[in-house]
Formats: sequence, C-alpha cells, structure tokens
Amino acid sequence: MRAAVLEAAGDTPKVRDFDEPQGDPHNEIVEVVLAGCNPVDLLLASGKMGQPTTPSVVGREGVGTLDGKRVYFNGPPDPFGSWAQRCPVDLAKTFPVPDGLDDDVAVACGIAGLAAWLPLTRHADVSHGETVLILGATGVVGRVAVQVAKLLGAGRVVGAGRNPEALEQARDLGADATVQLGGDDDAAALRREAADGYDVVLDLVYGKPFLAALDATANGATLVTVGEGAGPTAEVPFRALTGRTHVGHLNDAMGADVLRAGYAEITKHAAEGRIRIDTRRYSLEEAPQAWREQQSGPHVKIAVAP
Repeated sequence: MRAAVLEAAGDTPKVRDFDEPQGDPHNEIVEVVLAGCNPVDLLLASGKMGQPTTPSVVGREGVGTLDGKRVYFNGPPDPFGSWAQRCPVDLAKTFPVPDGLDDDVAVACGIAGLAAWLPLTRHADVSHGETVLILGATGVVGRVAVQVAKLLGAGRVVGAGRNPEALEQARDLGADATVQLGGDDDAAALRREAADGYDVVLDLVYGKPFLAALDATANGATLVTVGEGAGPTAEVPFRALTGRTHVGHLNDAMGADVLRAGYAEITKHAAEGRIRIDTRRYSLEEAPQAWREQQSGPHVKIAVAP
C-alpha cells in the first residue's frame, strides 16, 4: 500500500510502498479516507520525545470506513499510522462519525477539537457566565475553544495571541475581545479586558504568556494548560497560584470512554453548524508538502487524503 513513511528521526516523511497491516485480536483494519496532521506528529517524529520507530507510517488520527461504516480513529500501533491507504485500529479508540459531518471537520474534531472541548467540559465549568481567556486563540485548537466557550455559556470570552490577523478571525468566531501578546506588559493588557479577573484560562502556549495570564486571573480561577508553543517552562510563584487550580491536560490521559463521549458531543455541535473549523486538504502524494505546511504553524487544520 502507499503511505507517508518516516525513514529517520527529524526527516520529512517520504511517500512510498509500505507493508500491508494485518488484523489481529486487538486491531481491525480501516480503509483510510482522510488523515489528520497535528503538531504532535512532528514532535513524535523529531526524536524529542524519544527515538521514533523507523521506518514507520506517520499520523495518529483519521477518518475511514470499517465494516461499511464511517469512523474516527486515533492512536494506531507502531509501525503503522494514519497517513496510509489502510491502518490498524483499536476499537476502543474508534468512534462513529455522525451523518451530515464532512470528513475534514470530523478529523478536525478529533485531536484538535477534543483539546478544546475536554478542558472546558471536564476540567472547568464555563456554563454560568464565566469570564474565559483563550491563550493561543490564533491556532486551530484556540479557534475551536473560542466557539466552545461561547456555546457552553461563558459570559465573556477573550482571545489572546501574537498574530493580529488570526486574532481578528477569532473575533469573527465569537470572541468578545482580543489581546495581541508580545508587548511590554502582557499581564496588564490581559487585565484590561477582564476587570474582575478571568475565571477560566485555557492555555495553549505556556511559558511567559501563562505567567501573564495567571497574573490576570480572579481568586478561584481554573487554568488548564494543553500546549507549550511559547516555551516548556514557566517559573510560577507559589503566591500567584494560591487560590487557583492549575491542570495539565492530555487527551489520551482521559480514558477511551471519556474520549468517545467527548467526540460524540463536539461532533454533534459541528454537524449542526455551531462549531466551524477551517481545513486544508492534501493528497497522499503531497504528504511532504502537508508536513512542511504543519511545520509553519498554520491557522487551519491540515489533512491528507490517501
């Protein structure tokens, strides 16, 4: 079968023939319709999280057909991945895709969508008019999070990030205000948009922006960190954290039942038009181009169609 294959850590995948996957008592074979591309794919392939299996097919998620039904899947076993014509899948991590939802958005509701949905539904409560800060509202997860917060009942949603054009698009998706980060005093800029402090912060970047956001929170606030795009460390003073709850979120740490329920919830809203996600599709033969596009930090969800 044709697949996008990682030959060495840090390389761009190459499209070539790869061994056919075989079903076993733990995995079924899905015919891949569309595979998702995520920052975690690049991170795993880089070697920064341990030496990757080589050669191996890249990609951790996708939409395909199994027994004639459309499904979303996540976490195929090494050395297989989703950027291929066929892929082995664990049925515990395989969820039905609702009718009326196109494949591109179905993929985008997976790793990216759940990274917005689960923190705002399982770690925090934004259903009673809370003031919410989306730190990193310029990326795919951040844009989804802006919509999710408004949908769930937040009273005021503020999007923050560095890219002014992408911030304007976050406002179009429902943000009540935006803050461009990278100024002389980001904490002061954030506080200006929430006089009584933020009740909930969804942090997609960590580093110095997290410290600025923490300084702008209200007593009793919940902060959920999902990513580290602005840096892997932040020197957090204990006094700044007192009276607050900080959670480090990882989709896969939630358990298959939680992921299944969360995926059903977010895709229902997406299928009914309440959540919009911009996508860009590449063919499998264009996989190296899609990989480089993801490296550039796009503001749309990248997908590859075998």
